[in-house]
Amino acid sequence: VAALYTAGANPPTGGIQASMAAGKELGIEVVEMPVQLPEGIDAAFAAAARQGVQGVSIVSSLPTITYRAQLGELARKYRLATIFANRSYLRGGGLMSYGPDLEGAFHRAAYFVDRILKGAKPVDLPIEQPNTFQLALHQGTARSLGLRFPQALLLRADEVIE
Repeated sequence: VAALYTAGANPPTGGIQASMAAGKELGIEVVEMPVQLPEGIDAAFAAAARQGVQGVSIVSSLPTITYRAQLGELARKYRLATIFANRSYLRGGGLMSYGPDLEGAFHRAAYFVDRILKGAKPVDLPIEQPNTFQLALHQGTARSLGLRFPQALLLRADEVIE
């Protein structure tokens, strides 16, 4: 499995370390895949396929969400399963996502803005972490990769895109 992230001065060490630790625990080799977006996507996926990588975990960032369609297209071209941090990537053709409910988080942010505009001091407002996580699966992408989601996974999914 490869952990793809936007190449640059500040690699997302937390996400990469978590991917490496999870891989080690599961007995799966995880390789780092820094990519210059968008120009390096094709070469990175081609290299991953040559190395025998079977799946790619995309570390979420502004560039990866911006180029989600290209990421999805090239993952399908090189027949690599992908997992993302949120379901908006699936609009670009990603295979699956598991992560916080971003729409719910934006609604909560609006609540806090409202409180501040009504006079609340930001320091007096609580810090919240996501408490809802969503699993989304893209059946069309699975079919194009020659994969089938197990029935148990389909039943657990919050959203299945045909």
